[in-house]
Amino acid sequence: MTETQPWRNWAGTVTARPLRVVRPRTVDELVAEVRRAAADGLRVRAVGAGHSFTDAAVTDGVMVDMTALDRAVIDTATRQVTVEGGSTLRRLNRRLAAHGLAMVNLGDIDLQTVSGALATGTHGTGLTLGGLATQVTALELVLANGAMVRCAGDEHPELFAAALVGLGAYGVVATVTLQCVPAFLLHARETPLPLQEVLEGFDELAALHDHVEAYWFPHTDRALLKRNDRVPDDIRRQPRSWFRSFVDDEALANGAYGAAQRVVARRPGRWAPRLQRLAASTWSTSEHVDDSYAIFCSPRRVRFVEMEYAVPRAALVDVVRDLKRWVEAEREPVTFPVELRVAAADDIWLSTAHGRETAYVAVHQYHRLPHERWFAHAEAVATAVGGRPHWGKLHGLDAESLAGRYPRFADAVRVRRDVDPGGRFANAYLDRVLGPLD
Repeated sequence: MTETQPWRNWAGTVTARPLRVVRPRTVDELVAEVRRAAADGLRVRAVGAGHSFTDAAVTDGVMVDMTALDRAVIDTATRQVTVEGGSTLRRLNRRLAAHGLAMVNLGDIDLQTVSGALATGTHGTGLTLGGLATQVTALELVLANGAMVRCAGDEHPELFAAALVGLGAYGVVATVTLQCVPAFLLHARETPLPLQEVLEGFDELAALHDHVEAYWFPHTDRALLKRNDRVPDDIRRQPRSWFRSFVDDEALANGAYGAAQRVVARRPGRWAPRLQRLAASTWSTSEHVDDSYAIFCSPRRVRFVEMEYAVPRAALVDVVRDLKRWVEAEREPVTFPVELRVAAADDIWLSTAHGRETAYVAVHQYHRLPHERWFAHAEAVATAVGGRPHWGKLHGLDAESLAGRYPRFADAVRVRRDVDPGGRFANAYLDRVLGPLD
C-alpha cells in the first residue's frame, strides 16, 4: 500500500497522512471498509467537511471520507428524518424544507456533515434549546468489529448517551435519525450597541427572544446584537434584497473582510485595532424575515482558527469583561470578534451543556496570525469558572482535567473501552481528551 496525498482541515491547522482514504457510497460499503481495516490491523477515523480545528480526524491508518453517504428518508407523519452521516447540514436543510419541515435549532455554519457536527457537539443559540445532539432520536453505528448496531433511548441506551456527542470514539456514525418540526420563519434583527449595554441586558434578552447572540469587537466598546424570533404563520417571508445580501454576506463579511485581514496580517499591532473599529462601525441596524435555516446559517469564507468554551451562564459577563481588560492591557492584535451564545441544559454525557444552563464564548483569530497568547488567556479565564471546551475547536485540556468537568465522564470512558477495547477508532486527540485505552 502507498501513502495518499496529505489531508488538511478547512482552517489549514491540521494535516494528516493516512495510509489509505476510502469513500464508501453505501452503508454496506462503509461496513465492509471498517471490516477490511480491522483485518489489516489498521486504525480508522471518519472525516466529513474538515471543519474541526483540532486533530480529531487525523489518522495514519484508514481515513473514511463520509461525503458520498448522503441519502435521507423523511417521514412527514412523524416529522423525523433518517439521514446518512455524510450529508451536509445545508443539503439536509433544503431537503427538509421541500417537505415542509425544519430543524428546531442550528449552528451558524451549514457546511459540516451531520455526523461530524454531531460528533463534536455543534450547537446554536437559544436559552430553551439544546445543541444538535438533543434533536437526535436514534443512531446507527459501525462498531470496531464491523458490526452495525442501532442505539436510542430505549435501545443500547448507554451507547446512545455516549455516542451522541462521541468524537468518533465509539464507531462510525452511519445514519442519524432526527426529530424535526414544521418549517417556520424567523424575524432577524441586528443592532449595533455598546458592549456594556449588551452585557447588562444579556440575561433579559436571552429570556425574551428565541435566539440571541452577540459579537464583541475587541479593541472597541461596541457589539453587534442579533435577535431571532419565530413569527406567526400568517407572516410572509420578507428576505433581504439581493443587494443587501451581497453587501452583508459577500462584500463585508467575506470579500472586504478577507482582504482587510490579509492587509492587517502584515502589521497586526498597528492595524488590528483599526480593523476592529472599522468593522464595528460598518454594521447598521437591519431586520428581515426568512426561512429558519437561512437565518441560522451564514457563509464563512474568511479562514480563521477558533476556541470556544461553554461556561455557566451566570459567569458570562465576568468572562467577557476579563477578556476585554486583557486585550486592552496587552494590546494583543485580535482581528476577529468574540461570539456569545446561550443554550439549555441537557443530559448528554459529553455535551458541553450537560447539567447546566450554558453560555458559549468563542474567540477567533485570522489563520495567518498568531493566536497562542490570546487563546491561552481565554482558556485560563474560562477554565477558572468551570468551562468546558468545544470538542471540535482548539483547546489544551486533557482527560485528567476534563474528567472533573463532566459528571458522566467515567461512564463515557467505560463504554468506549467496552465497544472499542483495541482502539480501532483511537488517535492522538482521543488519547489526550478521553485517555489512552491501554
